[in-house]
Amino acid sequence: MEALAEAPGHAAALGATLTESGADFALLSTTADAVDLCLLDESGAETRYPMSADRGLWTVRVPGVRAGQRYGYRVDGPWDPNRGLRHNPHKLLLDPYAKAIDGRLRWGPEMYAFDLTDPSKPDRADNRDKTFVSVVVDTAYDWGKETRPRTPFNRTVIYEAHVKGLTKLHPDVPVQHRGTYAGLAHPSVVAHLKRIGVTAVELLPVQQFVNDEPRDGRSNYWGYNPIAYFAPHNAYAAACAGRDPSPATGRGPERRAAPCGGQVAEFKDMVKTLHEAGIEVFLDVVYNHSGEGGADGPNLCFRGIDNAAYYHLVPGDEANYEDYTGTHNTLNVGSPTVLRMVMDSLRYWVQEMHVDGFRFDLAPALARASERVDMLSTLLELMDSDPVLEGIKLIAEPWDLGPDGYQLGNFPPRWVEWNGRFRDVVRDFWRGKPGVVAELAKRLTGSADLYQDDGRQPSASVNFVTAHDGFTLRDLVSYNSKHNAANGQGDSDGESDNHSWNCGIEGPTQDPEITALRARQTRNLMISCVLAQGVPMLRHGDELGHTQEGNNNAYCQDNPISWIDWASADEDLIAFTSKLVRLRHDYPVFRRRTFFDGRPVAPAEGIRLPDILWLNADGTPRTENEWGESWSKSLACYLSGKAVRTRPNEPENDFLVVLNASSRSVLHRAPNEYFPAEWEVVLTSWDGPVPTRILAGSSYSVPGRTAWVLRSIAEPATS
Repeated sequence: MEALAEAPGHAAALGATLTESGADFALLSTTADAVDLCLLDESGAETRYPMSADRGLWTVRVPGVRAGQRYGYRVDGPWDPNRGLRHNPHKLLLDPYAKAIDGRLRWGPEMYAFDLTDPSKPDRADNRDKTFVSVVVDTAYDWGKETRPRTPFNRTVIYEAHVKGLTKLHPDVPVQHRGTYAGLAHPSVVAHLKRIGVTAVELLPVQQFVNDEPRDGRSNYWGYNPIAYFAPHNAYAAACAGRDPSPATGRGPERRAAPCGGQVAEFKDMVKTLHEAGIEVFLDVVYNHSGEGGADGPNLCFRGIDNAAYYHLVPGDEANYEDYTGTHNTLNVGSPTVLRMVMDSLRYWVQEMHVDGFRFDLAPALARASERVDMLSTLLELMDSDPVLEGIKLIAEPWDLGPDGYQLGNFPPRWVEWNGRFRDVVRDFWRGKPGVVAELAKRLTGSADLYQDDGRQPSASVNFVTAHDGFTLRDLVSYNSKHNAANGQGDSDGESDNHSWNCGIEGPTQDPEITALRARQTRNLMISCVLAQGVPMLRHGDELGHTQEGNNNAYCQDNPISWIDWASADEDLIAFTSKLVRLRHDYPVFRRRTFFDGRPVAPAEGIRLPDILWLNADGTPRTENEWGESWSKSLACYLSGKAVRTRPNEPENDFLVVLNASSRSVLHRAPNEYFPAEWEVVLTSWDGPVPTRILAGSSYSVPGRTAWVLRSIAEPATS
């Protein structure tokens, strides 16, 4: 049914904007011939409102519209894929600026559009299942006295988490809140985050995404399949419970109550609760591709609105899509339409949802106005200069699958980056690979070779040993090979070179020696990550000993393989993690704002020791030639606490960090002369007895495959 609108509307904002008398709707499409706004009632019946165009901006004002109204667009225009045009008025499309989405996509032939000229093809069929639609939202919310924590990057400890996976099996979270934003904000979950000392949660994608077409009970669990960049994913909202079909089949019972828009307020409640606990919220955002796939994918939103404006199309073959992401399409951030959408989306999450930072998936794709990666691209320049994003943390995954896609160390000064070289060398060192100590030293000291030349700080390096993509920490020390049979791809998916070591037996074992070794290796890897210069990132569940049974690519496992098993949590490991992170928080020597320079800290005051000194086992400084010794698997690092003290009440203890990746014990000697006269062991991965005091010049045995952290407890000895 077609209805008449009150007025053409206005262009103050794209999407749906509530007014005193109704709502304004605005949509961009420079290639459409006609656009209808479609309002849906509870039965799915449509009332259509023709929209007016002004240089590609389609608008309409509709009286009487209220929050909760379900809607979509039908966009008519040329169907000519060879010219990049894929308009099809038979498809009810989502609003690219929708603040909430109702329902979940039900897969069927009517989702696709292959050949509009062939009446026998399903593309001419209407989207008769109208359960996956946009919703008008009232964004008003009482934030009370909430304030952003604004934790400096050098004090930040990131906890990468999945909203559902973290809380689905938590025994203290009410059943109806498990797997939701409300569950993540539960007091027991927040208390755990506070206990282990994290300052920020980095949430795997929570912008509305679609599951892949159902297959054998698997689904798109991680969420890297976005379709609405302003909308919190509705399946993670307790407020939307019961509305969605099961992820395993894409079909199932769905109650027809008022359309769900409660995910917006529930997300804000979560942010508010975490902020009150001093914890920031970062979002893993996917602006590099959409859930519409390649040329044979479904028409859900962008493709049917203005295909060539949203996507990189193959030059000379506009029926196909450039794929720099491995997902069959790449958003064209060089297009004004996409530039505006991405910037508006970022601003919305900051201003309206109070998010503190973003981790950008496959970030080099955001710098591809064409095939070439350009770190002076318009989008990166806009993000750097936008006043709304001032002070907001920007984190790059600095690689994609396109030409020259590995851009570690190349992002603009304001950005920080996931450091894949840190991950690999720390894994290699602790599994006993020879000849890596020189590389290890660079990574543990903040990767100055990657970041210092463009004026960045050590905090430009996000240091991690594990992340969602790969082995869990427990699996990293339990498996030499991936075990991904459950993914249904013949074990061909996932990374084959994991830099892992199973400690002698593949998978689960009751052998007490191997079990103890794996526990030490877990603690060794954690110590290396948390005490290195830079920003440490922990994967959720690693501190509990979570296993995915050797699956290193659990993107499709929305089940106990991925869900954190709180009932089997390793309490000793939780306590160790808490103590380790507390050590970092308490001592600024582990979170420097500047790179080491190796010069004496204060020679005028008689302090001749440098800010850092690498030592051999005999306590002597390591020479340039000794770094190249391939057999070296044990070394110590002296850190001067006096070099970083910035506040009167901050401790200025010196530290020795001793790393022994050898299978044998190594006799280390505490350095003498100008060094502190006495040391104490404050943290170690070794589970046996350790000396309570170590005097300067004395020797102590460091067991094989252990890390020791020693703190000074006396003034330097005189020479």
